[in-house]
Amino acid sequence: MALHPFDLDLAKHVDSALAAYLADRRALGERMERSFTEAVDGLTDFVLSGGKRVRPTFAWWGWRAAGGDPEHESAGRVLTAVSSLELIQACALIHDDLMDASETRRGRPTIHVQFARRHRENSWLSSPEQFGLAAAVLIGDVALAWADDMLFAAGLPTDALQRLSLPWRDMRTEMLAGPYLDVLTQARGDASADAALRIDRLKTAAYTVERPLHMGAAIGGGSAELVEGLRAFGRDIGVAFQLRDDLLGVFGDPAVTGKPAGDDLREGKRTLLVALGVEYGADSLEGALGRPDLGDAEVDAVREQLVAVGAVDACERRITELTESALRALEAAPVADPAVTERLAGLAVSATKRTS
Repeated sequence: MALHPFDLDLAKHVDSALAAYLADRRALGERMERSFTEAVDGLTDFVLSGGKRVRPTFAWWGWRAAGGDPEHESAGRVLTAVSSLELIQACALIHDDLMDASETRRGRPTIHVQFARRHRENSWLSSPEQFGLAAAVLIGDVALAWADDMLFAAGLPTDALQRLSLPWRDMRTEMLAGPYLDVLTQARGDASADAALRIDRLKTAAYTVERPLHMGAAIGGGSAELVEGLRAFGRDIGVAFQLRDDLLGVFGDPAVTGKPAGDDLREGKRTLLVALGVEYGADSLEGALGRPDLGDAEVDAVREQLVAVGAVDACERRITELTESALRALEAAPVADPAVTERLAGLAVSATKRTS
């Protein structure tokens, strides 16, 4: 398979599509209400300042798996359509940071922190924190609305839009239901492995890998058999992706991940790593989970226990098992070109062995 420039540097082309779209939206916002450009600029900076473009990448290769041709005149429109997934991601991250009271994202202040600071610097009325909260909710909502707008303005044929309406509709519901289940589980104090995996499947696997692949295959008119094979691959890789994220949330290098080490512990996240730690007897977790003031030494103590009781090894084994089962599903799927299978397999490995 000869690789097209879109294939070779997809993230760069996704960034270009997003930059063009957001610049157009800014111009509209400026005509509508000049002060709104501050919110648009905040969103634009957030979207374009980082991110691995995982979701558009899986959607693009789902389209290629269904026989999509990057040399066809429709390829640019497909690229624009799949790039809209980054606005869905922006909504999810901005709202997640707010719900988790996170101070940083990608090594920079989170949106609610930025806008609280702006309020404070201008000596505006009322609470800076409340203003930051309100701004983050609204900016996240703008991202979600504009994801719809970007997708449906991409110029895809009517039949392709009809085919992808189901995965798009279901994905947006899943990416909201998952975080609700997450906060509910934290509130209930449910530290079971089953609860953690349900959250991973709904909150991450569906909208990170499974549905983007489904969308791409739907745009390309892929068969039901192909769609099912890609979804099975995506479900397992998506969960493995999240399990790697959970490990990085406790053991990752802040200089690489862009978030303070141990933030998941401070936020009280009920991950599979935590569930296994509780199950295997890591008693330091009980006093550490959900403590915003958790110090570095205490984080180190929890880390040592998670390793000592075998929770980290068990999580790594689960990642390996999920990756292997995903690759078996991929091999069995009727992908249009064997080289696309190789590309998707490579993406699976990079998603589950990453360091950031």
